Amino acid sequence: MTFAADDILLWVGAIMWPFVRISAMLLVAPIFGGRNVSARVRLGLALLLALIVAPDLEPVPEIDPLSLDGLVVAIHQVIVGIAMGFVVQIVFAALVLAGESIALSMGLGFASAMDPVSGIQVPMVSQFYTILATLIFLALNGHLILLELLLRSFQTLPIAASGISTDDLWAVVRFVSGMYSSALLVALPAVASLLLINISMGVVTRAAPQLNIFAVGFPVTLLAGLIIIVLTLPQLSVRVGELLWLAVRLVRQLVGA
Repeated sequence: MTFAADDILLWVGAIMWPFVRISAMLLVAPIFGGRNVSARVRLGLALLLALIVAPDLEPVPEIDPLSLDGLVVAIHQVIVGIAMGFVVQIVFAALVLAGESIALSMGLGFASAMDPVSGIQVPMVSQFYTILATLIFLALNGHLILLELLLRSFQTLPIAASGISTDDLWAVVRFVSGMYSSALLVALPAVASLLLINISMGVVTRAAPQLNIFAVGFPVTLLAGLIIIVLTLPQLSVRVGELLWLAVRLVRQLVGA
């Protein structure tokens, strides 16, 4: 049995091009791209999804993977995959930023822990918000929706030497700036309340200089911050769900689904 070089090239491309896009998305997507997920598991999942989607793909272009054209196609597939995972990951980054603002206001900026998603030290409040967002993401089947959009993207955005348009990339930039505003809105109730408490403590210290502000102010702001976080949890859950829906809608726009 003999195989022509063109046939082998076509078989390799049918698996390799989807594998590049899928592995790029899994590298930066929430949960899949976490530091606690090993590279072997991530690559194995990417290869499994590539094998599943390969039979239903349109005929891939016969491009040598080691040529310049193959490099261009690979770069476009990486951009598509990273853009899809990056959009959802920005929602989690916004919550980390909101948690840092609240933690600094209530005096918990020094209490930090390793974030399993980003692999960096973040305040405990940010870690709490990240865990809450992860649970909401899983409860809404966000991971399944993201994988479905990824697999459907091969029909709406076929493998070729072109990928996401410039307008869609600018839409991602605008989404990132919007997420910064959303982070400020999430942290605003707690930060504003803690600011009023700090001003009140300053007035009390001015009226009674013998009062040790460090001994009294820290427990008050810490307790008030925890109470405010508990009171704002219902609205926070709704807000996180809305942000995740906006991210999924932008992903659908990117891939034309």
